[in-house]
Amino acid sequence: MSHLFICTGEVSGDLQAGHLIRELLRQRPHLRITAVGGEEMAAAGANLLHRTTEISSIGILEALPFVGPALWTEWKIRRFLAQDPPDLAILVDYIGINSRIARLLQRRRIPAVYYIAPQEWVWSPNSRLTYRLAQQMRLMVAIFPEEARYYAAAGAQVCYVGHPLLDILASVPGRAQARAELGIPEEAMVVALLPASRRQELRSVLPILLQAARLLRARLPQVRFWAPLASPRFAAPIAQAARRYGLEDLTLLLPRPSPPKAHHLLLAAADLVLAKSGTVNLEAAILGIPQVVIYRLNPITFWLARHWLKVSVPFMSPPNLVLMRPIVPELLQEEAQPERVAQLALELLTRPERRTQLQADYAAMRAALGEPGVLARAAKAILEVLDSETRPKGDP
Repeated sequence: MSHLFICTGEVSGDLQAGHLIRELLRQRPHLRITAVGGEEMAAAGANLLHRTTEISSIGILEALPFVGPALWTEWKIRRFLAQDPPDLAILVDYIGINSRIARLLQRRRIPAVYYIAPQEWVWSPNSRLTYRLAQQMRLMVAIFPEEARYYAAAGAQVCYVGHPLLDILASVPGRAQARAELGIPEEAMVVALLPASRRQELRSVLPILLQAARLLRARLPQVRFWAPLASPRFAAPIAQAARRYGLEDLTLLLPRPSPPKAHHLLLAAADLVLAKSGTVNLEAAILGIPQVVIYRLNPITFWLARHWLKVSVPFMSPPNLVLMRPIVPELLQEEAQPERVAQLALELLTRPERRTQLQADYAAMRAALGEPGVLARAAKAILEVLDSETRPKGDP
């Protein structure tokens, strides 16, 4: 029985890896899969070695509290690889730990594939990490066209499959059914707030979105606000903050294990999304929901990234990165002011021409993401690498 090891972290990585595991087991039911990640991977059929969904941050200072847990995770992986080495390792997103695991795999001569590679092509061209990964990986399974071109130019073996959200979101119901399932009247105006998948974002992003929501309600008293929770542990701090900003009627939506995911259902039901930068932006875009995107880092982290590390990012939200042009409004750092967020939200809710242009841009973006069948293509490419590595030497 072939043995796979899959390593990821954060809520989005766990979700993506969970879908990949289901497809791998559909194509090859007798695989044994050991995983570092979260509940989605375990539910999909993997044996969970260690949980990493809570070891999640963006930024230099923000990462300091997670140094200890990250080192503990790496130690557990080292011990596992020594005691029960897999036939193939699959690294999914999560560059913080996976870049170190890639070196460990190389030293132990364990072949590896990267699925959803680091976004070096966005923020750090010609970096040493790019060329190191190109040498370490048997295959880079790319989900963006620019990602495929970038890593291929660095010398990597690349297979472009398209974006897995095309498959994942295919089962999400339309607006009317989503509203019926959530008990939302058809005529209601609903704004979804998605402030946090990491604890740091409860401090940096949540207050801005709640203040913007309060300003928006002053202009549109009929609007209803909903917030899906990335984790049940976020319920208390979000509810407390909502009361502080006068949004006592904010409806919190708990995660649910069965598809469609709770936040996908809410996205389908919403008239507008106010969200932090991340995978949810692409989900909203694929589902055709207008959105305003914001993000804030610790000011010191932002200064170090811009002036010391010389990081220059053309866009931060995935929909804009797909076509490398501004499709959705995004506000970074000091631009992310509640007044500006509320103004952009009001325009998207009340100006039909803005929504019409946005839908045309969304259509172009979706066309650039590839065709459905992404997960099947990704699993097939990975299993071909597995077969090439486990085939007896000398066999054709």
